[in-house]
Amino acid sequence: MKVIVTGGTGYIGSHTIVDLLENGFEVVCIDNLARSTKYPI
Repeated sequence: MKVIVTGGTGYIGSHTIVDLLENGFEVVCIDNLARSTKYPI
């Protein structure tokens, strides 16, 4: 099954994507990266 996750690069979205992938889902991540930074925290 295919699933679209909006906000997939955030804390909740990224953990949700990992869980979905581990359970056999095909995941598409959509995020606008508006609050992103090029440096890791």
